[in-house]
Amino acid sequence: MLDLSALKFDQNGLIPVVVQDFKSNEVLMLAYMNQESIKLTIQTGYMHYFSRSRNKIWKKGETSGNFQKVKALYIDCDGDVILALVEQTGVACHTGNRSCFFTNIFGQDKKGEADILFRLIETINDRKKNKVEGSYTCYLFEKGLDKILKKVGEEATEVVIGAKNESKQEIIYEVSDLIYHLSVLLSYFDLDWTDIFKRLEERRR
Repeated sequence: MLDLSALKFDQNGLIPVVVQDFKSNEVLMLAYMNQESIKLTIQTGYMHYFSRSRNKIWKKGETSGNFQKVKALYIDCDGDVILALVEQTGVACHTGNRSCFFTNIFGQDKKGEADILFRLIETINDRKKNKVEGSYTCYLFEKGLDKILKKVGEEATEVVIGAKNESKQEIIYEVSDLIYHLSVLLSYFDLDWTDIFKRLEERRR
């Protein structure tokens, strides 16, 4: 039996859950769960929540197709908040945005930081499956592995040249091109940046 005794539910039997992308750590949404939705989540492997407005349990993605595969559940030190790490299919927000937290009201906008690598490879994976007229990414996949490898080699050489020229702008431009083509290569082999980050983490030890 699942032991939920460490959790502190409110007077309505609910507990807030912060939902975070397992790969990018992006905060996607805030929702509520009760004991039954927690059990369903663990049993099925997909996030289930309790809707306060509809007064019922719902499975994320049941109508939109934007499912959330649960990777891990944590509780905070007081036991009154759950942190859910998920593998998000599509977008998390009903507005069509990736995250519900897309409106900045103060401070620096996070857009464009490290999670761009995951958003980039998501787009590349989509181009691999769905042909888009005029897409350079689709062109690379059509030409195959040899073309992709050639471009990776060319861009790596351009990075070296930019560094030899001691041009910061040139380095930024060429490294960006290299990362893009490396992302295409990863996608070709059904890999993504998570696989690379795991290996890098091992090298820190």
